[in-house]
Amino acid sequence: MAAHSSAPAVLTVDAVLFDNDGTLIDSVDSVRRSWALWAQEAGLPSEQLDKVGYLGRRVHEVIGELLPEQEVAEAAARVQQLELADAVNSRLLPGAEELLSALPRDRWAVVTATSRVLALRRFSTLGLTVPMLVGAEDVRRGHPDPEAFLTAAERLGVAPSRCLVVEDTPAGLAAGRAAGMRTLALATSHDPDELDADVMIADLSQVRPLVERDGTLALLVG
Repeated sequence: MAAHSSAPAVLTVDAVLFDNDGTLIDSVDSVRRSWALWAQEAGLPSEQLDKVGYLGRRVHEVIGELLPEQEVAEAAARVQQLELADAVNSRLLPGAEELLSALPRDRWAVVTATSRVLALRRFSTLGLTVPMLVGAEDVRRGHPDPEAFLTAAERLGVAPSRCLVVEDTPAGLAAGRAAGMRTLALATSHDPDELDADVMIADLSQVRPLVERDGTLALLVG
């Protein structure tokens, strides 16, 4: 389903919740390489892996759809091992560093379907620090369930309706909508027709933040 609008817009919010992979960091190729290698080791055809849709989802939930329950933990550990080894190949996406530097650090968080250790490894490789991180271990249910985004909003002390979710995957955007938050889609890893959001842009270089006198964030998008 296509995004609602790709025209210039002003989004007025109190906090911004960023996905990591494919939103702030260009790690999609790294993720795909790691999963492809694991699938090869596990003897799974690539078509079966692609069918479950692993981008933007927690590793053990994806593997749970592919393997018997007793094999999930070992397989998930192997996927993480492969992703950690490939983390050095990550790079920042256009506009990410500039936008994060311009935002007040108490007004944004990273919400990711990956483990905390993997997310922090990627940020560390790029010399970035994150004020707040909600990772796979912090929630019981992954995207498209809204739990991760609601957890971040609660920790920031911001009402869900005053949060903006910035995502590149259908599952992440669905989670943001289910949380009652506004959504901004980045067409970095999926075809635009697959993304359902309030606004869609190419990357974060198209976002310019302003802090209003009352403390509200006004994001000029497009």
